[in-house]
Amino acid sequence: MEGVYLVTDQASCNHYPIETIVSMAVAAKVACVQLREKNLDTRTFLARALGLKSILEPAGIPLLINDRVDIALAAGAPGVHIGQSDMPYEHARKLLGPGRIIGLSVESWEDVIAAQDLDVDYIGVSPVFPTPTKTDTKAAWGLAGLARIRAYSRHPLVAIGGIHAENADRVIKSGAHSIAVVSAICSARDPLGAARTLCAHFKKTQP
Repeated sequence: MEGVYLVTDQASCNHYPIETIVSMAVAAKVACVQLREKNLDTRTFLARALGLKSILEPAGIPLLINDRVDIALAAGAPGVHIGQSDMPYEHARKLLGPGRIIGLSVESWEDVIAAQDLDVDYIGVSPVFPTPTKTDTKAAWGLAGLARIRAYSRHPLVAIGGIHAENADRVIKSGAHSIAVVSAICSARDPLGAARTLCAHFKKTQP
């Protein structure tokens, strides 16, 4: 997985509904979209997942569900993203099967070491920089931490946390295969332009 990875956040969608923002992200050719909903009831969460899947599937862009393996299964989503306090990887893989994507957040060096033995599809380096959208994580990795993980890990790296157009090139050059953003697109007055800028910037700075 390489490119811009959009993580949705209802509270960050200041100007447009999530569905509109995701449609703009599709037009900009993002690589992936993760649906993150911490406060929705199950029925509403599933309805939103199905709605986003209908937007993304024709474009061949995978929809990943944050935390909720049951929602991913019910919606027929391509995969999930799980954190250190969510369902363990082994159980998620058993439920989802070998063909679905599973991403795993790493918040400490111990997490990175443990992930090395797991057949996850990518690891999410979280957070790279301090960010108000991720307040339940440990200290930020920084660019040096990201580079250290890249040198060690056998998995593709998705960097998340405080990433925007002004620092994206440094994040990519430090080892990220993909840059995950929330407010840089969701809160933008022009989400399409913001997504296009990030996608173009990503391609420009690829080694």
